[in-house]
Amino acid sequence: MKPEKLKIIQQGAEAVIIKRGNEIIKDRIVKKYRLPELDNKIRVKRTRKEAKLLATASKIINVPKLKKIEESKITLGYIRGKKLSEHLDNLNKKIAKETCKKIGESIAKLHNNNIIHGDLTTSNMILDKNNEVWFIDFGLGFISLRIEDKAVDLHLIKQALEAKHFKNWQEYWKNIELGYKTSKDYSKIFEQLKKVESRGRYKDKY
Repeated sequence: MKPEKLKIIQQGAEAVIIKRGNEIIKDRIVKKYRLPELDNKIRVKRTRKEAKLLATASKIINVPKLKKIEESKITLGYIRGKKLSEHLDNLNKKIAKETCKKIGESIAKLHNNNIIHGDLTTSNMILDKNNEVWFIDFGLGFISLRIEDKAVDLHLIKQALEAKHFKNWQEYWKNIELGYKTSKDYSKIFEQLKKVESRGRYKDKY
């Protein structure tokens, strides 16, 4: 039996993403500027943390199936689909609106369970053939009850829409907000989001 081919599909600063058959392997990169023992400890800790978040998130939204954890390596189920960042603007208007509403609903479910994704962009979402949205890469995620952290999470996706999908971002954001209204703290979080945005504008000004 031939060994399955390995294909590097993404090389980032923190990890290399490899496809092997119907699996994805996320392997955290060794940082040579750190002492080897410390580096290994940090990579193992971050890997376990991400795996724990994925396991919790899998009970409430679409995320890749966690198959195996080895030291600083996670093996996940492969999601057949397209990165939303490359596909959202090509969808017809109705499906694009529905997709964004689903994104808002999924973020609300995460936040209702105090999960902060930490890197909410359409590059970290996959759209499958049934137009279901899957959230990937919880590497910067964490658990928090703070309204501020949830507002910052939303600020990230709003900024990402404006940067990547600038022609339609306002329509997309409106539908994400519509879906997010299922959040139990919707009013408080959106009030805090206004403050987060005003801080950003102040920094840009000065």
